[in-house]
Amino acid sequence: MTSRAYRMTARAEAVESTRRGIQDAYVELTSERLFATISLNDVAQRAGVSVQTILRHFGTKERLREETVAYMAAVVTSERRASDSTIDDAVAVLVDHYEKRGAMMLMLLAQERTDDFAAQIAKTGRDLHRRWVRNSLAPDDDADLLDLLIVATDLSTWKLLRHDHGRSVEATQSRIKHLVTAILAMAGKD
Repeated sequence: MTSRAYRMTARAEAVESTRRGIQDAYVELTSERLFATISLNDVAQRAGVSVQTILRHFGTKERLREETVAYMAAVVTSERRASDSTIDDAVAVLVDHYEKRGAMMLMLLAQERTDDFAAQIAKTGRDLHRRWVRNSLAPDDDADLLDLLIVATDLSTWKLLRHDHGRSVEATQSRIKHLVTAILAMAGKD
């Protein structure tokens, strides 16, 4: 590789790293505060860059938000990818994802009735969850089974067990697995 090609590759990697850092900062802030209260200055401060750097990379706050939604959809899909196709692994991956992203998701859901952007993201999240359940737990077209499995693996189920009832990660995972297993057994899919 020539010196010029190496510098160009290093520069492209630095640009991408800065973009991801800005998007990660925005995501962190969304788990702490309402969308409407997050300014570009807040994002810049959290990311350790200037507002001008954000504008150079994204152009506008709206574009930052839109591109961050797409970025997070890819991150969520990756985080929810199980290493094998067992119920144990699928539920473990799901609970780990909720442990990592649950606070952000709950903050988002608290805003969806009053903020169109939050409503759009919530819909995207629901669609992602539906596809995950279909691909991980219910590959056939049984709508009733799919609905029941979505409820058993929903963020609200995790929140109820972990936050409202104070269950450990392991106990939460075990209870969700029992729900999934019981639903599949009831449907004759065990």
